[in-house]
Amino acid sequence: MSTPPDQRQYHHGDLRTALLTAADRSVRAHGVAQLSLRDLAREIGVSHAAPRRHFPDRQSLLDALAENGYTRLGERIRAAVASGDDGFAPRLRRAASAFAHFATENPALLELMNAAKHRPGDSPVSRSADTAFAPLVDLIREGQDRHVLRAGPFEEIGLILYATMNGIATLINNGLVDATRLDDLTAAAVNQFLRGAAPHG
Repeated sequence: MSTPPDQRQYHHGDLRTALLTAADRSVRAHGVAQLSLRDLAREIGVSHAAPRRHFPDRQSLLDALAENGYTRLGERIRAAVASGDDGFAPRLRRAASAFAHFATENPALLELMNAAKHRPGDSPVSRSADTAFAPLVDLIREGQDRHVLRAGPFEEIGLILYATMNGIATLINNGLVDATRLDDLTAAAVNQFLRGAAPHG
């Protein structure tokens, strides 16, 4: 006698992963508004009640999806920084490019991530976001130590680069700029950032 799908997946410990994978597909295809625990359960072949073993409600699933998104983003940024030319500017360009590509490949997910990150209070999502952007923070501090970037609160300096890259991604995601220009625009933005954030004098 075969084991029902929901029991089999729960037994093997992959129900949570299966739900997050299905949720990511749903958000990519239909946006956050259409995400439904009931629909996800149907898609992966488990009972309607099965997802609540891991996600008591829809918001807990959204938070887990956002946290997972930051984990994936962080992995891409770290890999980009670690590969290739180890000069400061090339590493910064690769880090910025990793974010830009993630943002244009996952627009609905990034919007969810940003919304979850900025809710008041400490949360797994905000901690995951801090971890994801830690390589960029380290680069900003390194640039200040090397006097490539001006002194001052690193959050303010980093915010300029983040806002610029987020703006480019938004233009592409909204169809206002062709996606084929992403790499050139990213390189130009980082070059302008480095000139604008250089120490005075």
